[in-house]
Amino acid sequence: MSIQTEREIESPVHPNPGIVGIDLGVARFATLSDGTAIAPGRFFPRHEARLKRLQRALSRKKKGSRNREKVRKKLARLHRNMADARNDFLHKVSTTICKSHAVVVVEDLNVKGMSASAAGTVETPGRNVRQKSGLNRSLLDQGWSAFLRMLEYKADGSGGRVVRIPPQYTSQTCAVCGHVSPENRTTQALFRCVSCGHAENADLNAARNILTQVS
Repeated sequence: MSIQTEREIESPVHPNPGIVGIDLGVARFATLSDGTAIAPGRFFPRHEARLKRLQRALSRKKKGSRNREKVRKKLARLHRNMADARNDFLHKVSTTICKSHAVVVVEDLNVKGMSASAAGTVETPGRNVRQKSGLNRSLLDQGWSAFLRMLEYKADGSGGRVVRIPPQYTSQTCAVCGHVSPENRTTQALFRCVSCGHAENADLNAARNILTQVS
């Protein structure tokens, strides 16, 4: 026997009315518009040497042998441990942010497109393939897509919300005077406005721009 009931549940009200903008990056995992900087987990670099060693060992073992199966299991266990550590890091960061802010503003990033291979084709080979490959590893190591999904469902469950805004020009716009120019950011770390002279960390400037796009 089953009994079905219906009742109205009030939507949760977030206890903290704060709003924050977040800029995601590689040198810093996330920079908040209030000045908070979160260092990256660096899950791949910490285990890169062991990964390469196990991958070389696997390639040298005879297919179907017991020794190859042992190495394969070690490699799979290492990948699993890296994934678990990344998920733990992302959960902790997203929970902290969602508890402290009712509205979280982020860029609507196309992570799949950003991490696409630069190898190109035989007819049109890509440029700076090695550098782009390294950047792709760093992007995927950060777990941005999973982090944004966590932010959204955790914010929704606590009465908050996540707002995604277009990412264009957030890194080239001065958060003080609004001047837009590629020359404002000639290095990865420093933003210096060529119009008003405002200078600060480039990621923080971008986070402040992200915040201002939501009224």
